[in-house]
Amino acid sequence: MKILFSPSESKSLESSCDSLQLETFLFDKLIKKRGFATKKYQNFINNASKDELKKLFGIKNEKLLKTLEDIDIFKDKTQKAILRYNGVGYEYLSYPTLRKSEQEFLDNNMIIFSNLFGPILAKTCIPYYKLKQGERVENFAFENFYKKEFSFSLDKYLKNELVIDLRATFYEKFYLPSKKYYTFKFLKNSKVVSHWAKAYRGKIARELAIYQPKNEKELMQIEFNNLKIKEIKEIKNKKELTFEIE
Repeated sequence: MKILFSPSESKSLESSCDSLQLETFLFDKLIKKRGFATKKYQNFINNASKDELKKLFGIKNEKLLKTLEDIDIFKDKTQKAILRYNGVGYEYLSYPTLRKSEQEFLDNNMIIFSNLFGPILAKTCIPYYKLKQGERVENFAFENFYKKEFSFSLDKYLKNELVIDLRATFYEKFYLPSKKYYTFKFLKNSKVVSHWAKAYRGKIARELAIYQPKNEKELMQIEFNNLKIKEIKEIKNKKELTFEIE
């Protein structure tokens, strides 16, 4: 099984690993491609005006801008991606409280779609960075670049896997599986949940790490906490599971 997961805008400033090592990332044969995108980001930071940086980072705070101006993603210390991101989904996933075997499962089977680094494994060490979702660097769209350059490798990598897509819709711009995959939709009082969907994606990811289903039968046998299956819909190669929050 492989879990596709979104990054988060919120990130921890803690760093316990050495500087960036792109050769350790998923798809090492594409190191030059990933290097091209990350160098474009760093070069822009080095030369951009304050207003351009505020737009890139999606911030207005001058004090925070000063901190971010000093970012050097190639020299700064790094942190495991699943610990670097600390938004709502990661809070409810609560990776540090899982058993070691469950953490190792996520390390090797969760693919996070970073706005800057593209598809990376949860165990991949990345530096602190800011890149507003969908923001471009001199008309360079990171999501379009990664979709074009990495989709073939992702298709090959996921070919024989049970694929669970827990990403926000935006990250379909980075990659859409070409094989059968599963998504989750959440309802409360029969209305689609938006903000709290992040929390429930995190909860689902946690349960998947605990049960580690290998096929559809095992997936459907999981009784997710406070969730009741309401509808199963197939749209081409996507199987959408709709749950009512109890």
